[in-house]
Parts: sequence; C-alpha cells; structure tokens
Amino acid sequence: MTAPAVVVVGGSVAGLATALALAERGFAVRVLERSAPPPEGPVEKAAELWHRPTVAHSGHSHILNSLGVRVLRRSAPRLLDTALEEGARLLDLTWAAPTRADRELVALAVRRPVLELLLHRAVSALPTVTIDHSAAVRGLLLDPSGSQARGVLTDSGAQVPARFVVDATGRKAAARAWLRDAGTPVGEDLTDPTHLRCFTRFYRLTEPDGTLPGPLNRGNAAGGIWDHYAAVVHLADNGTFAIALGTLTSDPATTVLREPEAFTAAARLSPHVAEWTDERVATPLTGVRAITMPPNTLSSTIRPGQRQAAGLFPVGDAACVTDPLYGRGMSLALEHAFRLAELLDAHPTAGERQSDLAVHLADEIHRPWYEQAVHDSRARTALWRAKADGTPLSPVSPAAPGRPALAEVARAAVDDATVRRGLVRVLMGLDMPAKIFDDAGFRERVDGARDAVAPAGLQPPTRQELLAALGSEEE
Repeated sequence: MTAPAVVVVGGSVAGLATALALAERGFAVRVLERSAPPPEGPVEKAAELWHRPTVAHSGHSHILNSLGVRVLRRSAPRLLDTALEEGARLLDLTWAAPTRADRELVALAVRRPVLELLLHRAVSALPTVTIDHSAAVRGLLLDPSGSQARGVLTDSGAQVPARFVVDATGRKAAARAWLRDAGTPVGEDLTDPTHLRCFTRFYRLTEPDGTLPGPLNRGNAAGGIWDHYAAVVHLADNGTFAIALGTLTSDPATTVLREPEAFTAAARLSPHVAEWTDERVATPLTGVRAITMPPNTLSSTIRPGQRQAAGLFPVGDAACVTDPLYGRGMSLALEHAFRLAELLDAHPTAGERQSDLAVHLADEIHRPWYEQAVHDSRARTALWRAKADGTPLSPVSPAAPGRPALAEVARAAVDDATVRRGLVRVLMGLDMPAKIFDDAGFRERVDGARDAVAPAGLQPPTRQELLAALGSEEE
C-alpha cells in the first residue's frame, strides 16, 4: 500500500470503528495496534482466548446501549447483523414508554471481546485497510511549522507518513504526550474521580434459550445501584451474562469481593441478582476480575480554544472517559468514530477550519455526558461514604442549575411513565441530559414526587449485613 491517507493508532473499538467508517468513505487506512492479533477460529471461542493486556477493562461487563445500536443500524448494519448471528441479542426496552412505539429503545447484549473481534474481522476484510499488530507508536511527525500532523514515529524508529492521525489509544490518550514531546503546548484535562472499583464474574446459563432466572428490572439489566454498593446483572451473547459489584475504592472492608466465595455471598444477598447465582441455572465461566475505575476525563485535545496540531483527532476514551457504571463508553466511541469520518469526508483539507469543526464535534458528543457523569459520580460517592463512615450525607451540587439528581428522577419514574421514558432515553444515550432533565414540565413531574413514599419492594442488605456475610469488618 502507498502512503496511507489516515493512520489510526489503536486497534480497539474506537480505532477499528474509525477505520471502518473512513474506509467506507474511500480513505485508505493503516491501523497500528500494540497487541498481538486475535486468534482465528469460531467467533465465541476466539473471543474467549483473545488476550488483551493493553485493554484492562476488556474482560469486564459492557453493554451497547441504544445510542450504540442506533449507530450500528445507521452506519454498520452488517456488523449488527453478524453480531446477532453470532449469538448477541437485542433487548427490548419499550417497557419504559407510555406507548410501545419507540423503536430506538433497545440495547445489544454482547461481550465486548465478541463485538470487538467481529469489528476486527470486518475491518481486516476491507481492501483499503491494513492492520499492523505489535506496532507501538512513540511520537508524532509534524510539518516544519510544528502545526500540522504528518504521521507517526514507531518504537522501532520507522516513520509512518499520514494525511491525518487518529488517536485511538484509549484512556492512555497518547496524543497529549506526543504533543508535549514535540514542544506543542497542551492544555489541562478536565478530570474528576469516580472513586469506583468493580468486581466482575461471567456465567453461562444452563438453558441459554430458556426462561431467564429473573426479570430485567433495569430494562437492559437486573439489580440496582444501592445506598452503599452496586450489584448488577448484564446479559451478554450465547447465553452468557456478567454479574458486576461496585464499591468505593477507599473501602478496604469490601476488598474481599475478589474472592469467589465472598463475591457469591454478596450477589446472593442482592435483590434481583440472587436468583442468577443459583447453581442449577448458571455456571461460572471466569474467576472474579477486579478493576479500579479511572476518573471522569474530558481531554484538553477536544476542548474548544485549546491549541493542538491540525490533522490530529482523538476518538473514544482518548477524547473522554465517563463513569463506567453507566455503560456509555462503547456507544460514545462508535458515535464519535462515524461522525468524525463524516466530517473528514466533508472537510478533507487539514487546517484550522477542519480542526475547529472536529473539536466542536467531539465537545458536542462528549461534554454533556462528562458533566452529568461528574455529578452522578459525586452523588454516589457521597452516599456510599456516608454509609461506610456513619456520617451525615454531604450535599452535591446539581449537574446544571435546577437539574434534578439522578436518584430523584429514578424515584419519580417508579409511578410516572413519562418520567420513566425520559430517564431511560437518557440512560440509553438517546437524549442528552439537558433535553430531558432541564425541561420545565419534566422537572415539575419530578418535583411532585419528591415527598412520595418510596415503595417497599425488595431491599438490599444493610452495610453491616453485607460485611457480616463477607466475613469482613470495618477498619
């Protein structure tokens, strides 16, 4: 292949989706990926064997929410069809709507490695795409003025020229280091901690096509984000599912959840989750995987007014990371990838105009979710800390003036179908928080439910009950 029009650094979801979107618009693309290629063979088996040391969260619970499904339906329908043929399933979320006419309210149940493998194979089959594995990038090639990207420099010292460079290096967001090393000023990222760690275990249903062990009370999931921890079931492909438990990073009493016995004990105490752990209905596929979640981050490389090199475009987590507990990452990455490709197709000349459009596009896609995630992370952290420390709950400022908290909206949604539909459309990424939560009529409905008595329903264990079951003690 001659000198490619685009170099994509990173061959995970965001990078592969960008390569697919660009190739389908006539661009030649070269993907440089640090890790080894995926195994050959049947999709499900190959995905299970695919070792991803550069993607620490690959083996944890993921969902593709309604936004992600909308992107695939619109821009990559063959990929969606292939995923369904390989055992993924669409989950109908229209229970949340006053009528059942909202076709967009669906989610895709699939393990991330399965979807990523299908994406890798789709991209590899394209004649205008080359994927180089075990290829690490250490720097950016710039024009003599230092203002425009001209390619990248690999760890082996090879220069890879490019018309555009896409940073799809995930949470590492390598473009910031490349720019600093090149002497280009880099602004400050916006960051705010999630204070979250997750423990995940995958299972397979004994009867994959049979009745589910319990209802999906959260639409695409079962379980809840409770007042001192989270316990959630996410369906996946081929009769598999994941149970994920979330706790504070600063909570040593729950570190024991790394152990299968403690993990199972906590899951069996959790409403809507317990029935999924019954040995008669499901068998564990993995051990317990633990991970500390990164902070919410809005990269300086996508913030308007921040100088960066023309022809350099971060996508996915390299642009923005939001609290993983809300499952937006893959869907936002797909949305960003395909819309960036549309922009570069419409504005193919590198320069200030193209850069400004790309920065404003990324800011439009990511900033509202970053701001909402910061608020939701703070509110959850304050509640969990108050329970863990036995201290009064600290107030948390709203995500926007007058905007109701997510917990208030969820409470009103129990008895109000209009609030419920709006909440689910936001949680599924179909509508921005401002469109729904800042609407005057919506706020009135939420305000009217503030003094309502919450229905009893199933209750999670108290913190003391949970720690007793874990054989743990406060430190």
